[in-house]
Amino acid sequence: MVSFRKLTQSASVLLLSLTALAQQPAPPSIPSTGFPGLDQYRASRIAVFTDDFGQLARYRDANTALKPPAPGENRVVFFGDSITDIWHIDEYFPGKPYINRGIGGQTTPQMLVRFRQDVIDLQPKAAVILAGTNDIAGNTGPMRLEDIEANFASLAELARAHDIKVIYASILPVHNYTPRSQDFFAQRSAAKILELNRWLKNYCGSPANSCVYLDYFSALADDTGLLKKELAEDGLHPNAAGYKIMAPLAEAAIEKTLANQKP
Repeated sequence: MVSFRKLTQSASVLLLSLTALAQQPAPPSIPSTGFPGLDQYRASRIAVFTDDFGQLARYRDANTALKPPAPGENRVVFFGDSITDIWHIDEYFPGKPYINRGIGGQTTPQMLVRFRQDVIDLQPKAAVILAGTNDIAGNTGPMRLEDIEANFASLAELARAHDIKVIYASILPVHNYTPRSQDFFAQRSAAKILELNRWLKNYCGSPANSCVYLDYFSALADDTGLLKKELAEDGLHPNAAGYKIMAPLAEAAIEKTLANQKP
């Protein structure tokens, strides 16, 4: 039979433990963005933000298994966020040595973390970089335009140091024509998209930077400046019709880039 004293001691220990737990500060919460959908997304990514910010684990094994480029191979890496991630590069560029290294939801700070692993170490001749829409949305926190621009410049400088040509794709337009598109559209300022695209075009146009500007925006926008309704159900991610327009533009930019590359 358990004595009254032992029961009292056990109860005291339990009470002290519960008191200690109650006194511990609550885990920090992510500040609200004002968009419930984005708040929910950011909360779901806490483990990524704290344990593998750049998501290096995503392509680590695939990169290890990838052989170096064969002599004369014009390897190109498509590098970006979900718009690249969900693009079936092998289907739109059959037989081409093009590699997809997109990760959904990523911002330019995350891409900088993994640029060496997922681009430089793969030894491509060129990289098609499509990024920025999630920076504007604030997926990893609020970002000033000048900070996004600085990240673009850093990616290009890293590539240049390793003789990799950069093709900077414009940020795609968005639309709010469907119920699914409302949140994505509200999170992405049309004015900021235009401003970043102007910066990218000017940056690529500078002889010192040696980049090619790939203008998806003009080909995908309607007469109001929004993404054509028939090209994306959710207002953000192109469907097959959207990618069908983008593919030849990308191919032309790649051909131009490789033609201008020194032996």
